[in-house]
Amino acid sequence: MLDNVYATAHAQHTVRSWRRVNQLVQSKTFIIDGSSLDIATVVALARFGCTPVLKDVAAAAASLSQSVQTLNGYLSKGYFLYGVNTGFGGSADTRTRDLLGLQRALMQHVQSGVLTSEDISGRSTHEYLESHSMPSAWTRAMILVRINTNLRGHSAMCFNVLEAMMQLLRHDIVPVVPLRGSVSASGDLMPMSYIAAAIQGNPDAYVRVGKPEDGNLKVISAEAALKNASLEPIVLGPKEGLSLINGTSGATAVAVLGQYEANQLAVISQLLTALTSEALYANTEWAHPFIAAVRPHPGQIEAAQNIRTFLRGSKLTYGLEAAKDRLQLGLAQERYATRSSPQWLAPQLEDLLSAEQQLVTELNSTTDNPVANVEGDDIHCGANFQAASVTSATEKTRLALHSIGKMLFAQTSEMINDDLSNGLPPNLAADDPSSSFCLKGVDVNTAAYTSELGFLANPVSNHVQTAEMHNQSINSLGLLSARQTLAAVEVLSLIVANCLYTGCQGVDLRVLHQTFLEGIREPSRDFALRCVDNPAHLEHFFDLFWTLIETRWYELAALDAAERCEAVSQCIAIAVVRCPDHTTSLTIPRMAAVSMEYSQFLLRAYTTHRDAFFPSPPTAKYLGRGTKVIYCFVREKLGVPMHQGLVEHPIANHPSGNMLNGRPKKTIGSWVSVIYEALRNGSLYTEVLQFLEQAGMGERM
Repeated sequence: MLDNVYATAHAQHTVRSWRRVNQLVQSKTFIIDGSSLDIATVVALARFGCTPVLKDVAAAAASLSQSVQTLNGYLSKGYFLYGVNTGFGGSADTRTRDLLGLQRALMQHVQSGVLTSEDISGRSTHEYLESHSMPSAWTRAMILVRINTNLRGHSAMCFNVLEAMMQLLRHDIVPVVPLRGSVSASGDLMPMSYIAAAIQGNPDAYVRVGKPEDGNLKVISAEAALKNASLEPIVLGPKEGLSLINGTSGATAVAVLGQYEANQLAVISQLLTALTSEALYANTEWAHPFIAAVRPHPGQIEAAQNIRTFLRGSKLTYGLEAAKDRLQLGLAQERYATRSSPQWLAPQLEDLLSAEQQLVTELNSTTDNPVANVEGDDIHCGANFQAASVTSATEKTRLALHSIGKMLFAQTSEMINDDLSNGLPPNLAADDPSSSFCLKGVDVNTAAYTSELGFLANPVSNHVQTAEMHNQSINSLGLLSARQTLAAVEVLSLIVANCLYTGCQGVDLRVLHQTFLEGIREPSRDFALRCVDNPAHLEHFFDLFWTLIETRWYELAALDAAERCEAVSQCIAIAVVRCPDHTTSLTIPRMAAVSMEYSQFLLRAYTTHRDAFFPSPPTAKYLGRGTKVIYCFVREKLGVPMHQGLVEHPIANHPSGNMLNGRPKKTIGSWVSVIYEALRNGSLYTEVLQFLEQAGMGERM
């Protein structure tokens, strides 16, 4: 049964989205039209500074003008309209003729969030308080999503207001927006009001200007920022305050940033499952296409196929390309963390695609209230600001992230635990396990991360509180859910970094011991020859002897090198006892002498091999096509080395200058941090997604 790239819907989508971000970054600008905004475009603007351009300025201005004319016609008839000549929310039973003053009153009551002096000074000391303001990427995304919503022509907003938001993005003026305080119905009123404050030039609203990478980032008042950029403050006309702040733009913007990384983490989890399988020298029969074909959930078919793609060409697994051993002793099949990974990941991949569709729909929706129906010459009051679809999407995504994290934690623990790792040393220590505990701390950290991820997976939607005079009696908490989803992305990224570091250490150790045994096979034959009566009996005796050596070498992985070699050398006596007809002339003293010599030989050979292996492990040539890509990225591009044991730990004023093999010694956490940062800045994903693209998974269905 051949693999079909068109069965990999989630991977294909993730590759295409990543490719589009790269294309947008290269072009630096993109078209915005109110109906075709996608997640990749939001990411390109929010994180990489791309700038929007209106598809047709004249058409956009005309569309917005028509909606304003519809509003003016409605008001000219003396009608009352929510938020235009009435009060807001539970106070909508009031009426006013001061239409401009009403919009100022709207801004006054919603600009109520908490910002600390550090937030508005731009000088964070990390002394005690965390930031109470949103990251700039979130705010830029919110502005873009709001522009796209208003551009649809249902908001009764003048073109100059929309253009003012465009100018914020062009000049990279980023409002400082409070992190907390939105129930996301009636939309994200409070956060969006700080964007409105920026284009109004509010002297008590603050913005970030300049680039942090250039060292000239500063926080100044919105009034000063507009003046410095030669921009005029906006005076809001009837309904324009609501048009700016009433809607799901805050929740949607933050949600799509999380969704972009969540999709990439889901792909990485399948690659890590393949890498874990190699570290464990696993039987990967569980990824056979027949198993998924007879239970044809799309996500299961995809996960199994992706894992097969990553493993293709591997010399460290069997059961797919390499025939399975139908007579093997020991564990008859792999444990659940790897064996059931296609079934475990199946609903996660399907849910991520479903969540993505919900968010893309939301990006290209009109979400404020009231909405102008130009064709029907009417204004309608409704509740498109209720961000329940965003909450639904983010809660699915968070649950998916938690399930992925739980699986990766189980895989990481299995590699670190020598009772489960199929012959790898305890804690993946490359030196003596009695005095080196290598990845034990990583195991504990990963448990902590997984617990936190489990907490974050809890739904937000069941914590809704009645707000605002019981008017907002049900509200989506969409922005809160989106924030928690980005927190889950952060925590899962920590788990992924730990799992990847562990997997690379695991495959290095697997290859270290495998190549050691390959190297001593022929020299061991000479020792076997000294035990038999007749050279003609050598092959039968050696086959038994070597099987014992290989088995015992891995069984005794928990011993220090000298003890391990001594214990393994006793296989000579076991083989002699099992082949009495071929070793009749071997005396006990002679057998003891041969065993002692063999023990000494093993120790010399192992330490020599290990010392030669450490500086330049040949591991990559044993790996699958996909796992080789990620391994080489970690070892070569990031410069994260195989951990050699206790010798790696930095010590103050050490004579070596804390250098090892020409590189600095670092704590294990520092090396894991290098991987984590590569995840968050996207460089690690680039390696993996380029591989998938070359494998044909970026093709359109």
